[in-house]
Amino acid sequence: MFTDKIERDDFDKMPEEYKDLLIRVLLVQVDSELGGPDLYLDSWVRNAPTLKDQLLLVKTAHEEIDHHRRFARILEQLGVDTWHITKRRRAERILETFRNPLETWAEMGAFGCLIDRVGQFHLEDFTNCSYLPVAGIVPSILEEERMHIAHGERILRDLCATPEGMAEAQAAVNKMYPSSLDMFGRSDSHRSDRYREWGIKGRSNAESRQAYRETVDPFILGLGLNLPDPEAGRHFL
Repeated sequence: MFTDKIERDDFDKMPEEYKDLLIRVLLVQVDSELGGPDLYLDSWVRNAPTLKDQLLLVKTAHEEIDHHRRFARILEQLGVDTWHITKRRRAERILETFRNPLETWAEMGAFGCLIDRVGQFHLEDFTNCSYLPVAGIVPSILEEERMHIAHGERILRDLCATPEGMAEAQAAVNKMYPSSLDMFGRSDSHRSDRYREWGIKGRSNAESRQAYRETVDPFILGLGLNLPDPEAGRHFL
């Protein structure tokens, strides 16, 4: 396991595998940070049920675009242009879950609770990243990400106060849950092992997915909802 810490000035001295892996994972990160705002800015900022919800969605979009900017700045310092990612259409996003519209307010809540929580777990894996510029920006981003998740949780709790809302919440969780598990990637991913070997990420895909389930499954059950089949509709087991 690689244990050195790499400053910006030392990046060019690193083996090609390290450089390729770091750039690859950061390109996914900058793309996914724009995925959420792409989905809900168009449809839910004006249609959210309360002014408070509208404000929180605008604040979330602002923060996630800023997260994109902060990771993009690191890539740009490494000579990687990211402007084309900013201009991508929704259908061109890397992760499938960011390509489909959020059709109900319950889906907006499930997105915040489940999908944003995946983002939290990925960010946590960067906490001790061997590339110090990445590790340095993660703590403050994580604080904001937890607030995004809390908003999604609150939406689902409020919905589950009525039988009709609970049915909407169940449908939304059924839709989002497989996508959230897929966002961790394949359990047998060789690249995931190499990220860990180089100290870029802290856990394997399988470890992150299991830790995620240990957090999110009790929350779903605590709402009085049924837990979806963790293998149904999955692409990456």
